[in-house]
Amino acid sequence: MLKKTSDRRPRSFRRTPSQYIMVNQPEHLVGIGFRCWLAGYDTGDINCWEAGWNQISRALGPARAKPVVTELACWVRTIHAQACRKIQYYPVNCAGFCRDECMAISMIAASQHNACPALRACAFALIGESHIDPVIEASEEFAGVLHDVEINLRIDSIAEIAGILDTGTTRLAN
Repeated sequence: MLKKTSDRRPRSFRRTPSQYIMVNQPEHLVGIGFRCWLAGYDTGDINCWEAGWNQISRALGPARAKPVVTELACWVRTIHAQACRKIQYYPVNCAGFCRDECMAISMIAASQHNACPALRACAFALIGESHIDPVIEASEEFAGVLHDVEINLRIDSIAEIAGILDTGTTRLAN
């Protein structure tokens, strides 16, 4: 009989369902866009924004990508400005998504599927502040622009909030 050993790697390095999101799926585009724009705001490095633009433009084409990236920038800027804590994100070329990135993806999925309680819970968990209305509005605007260019996230992309907050790991609702 084999003895099961514990996974001693930090939680951020353990495999999560978010690592199985395929490249160019709507969830991947939202997550990568969020990561690149947030990294750009944090570092002031335009290469972060360029990396985000290149991935989104490659997936959607420049004409469809332009309104998406414009609204993405507004959404991330609002989150960055409203957050009462440091929003975490993985390096630009990392395969998976961390807890905060999954919260951001979940906000857009919840907005597109009219899951207001989940949207509000994700916004609160992400920014750590009770004044979430500007973040909700920005999320709805971004979700609407994505819908307009026929980019729709799956309903099962809405994070299982209780599981994420209790364990610090990311699980997507079934």
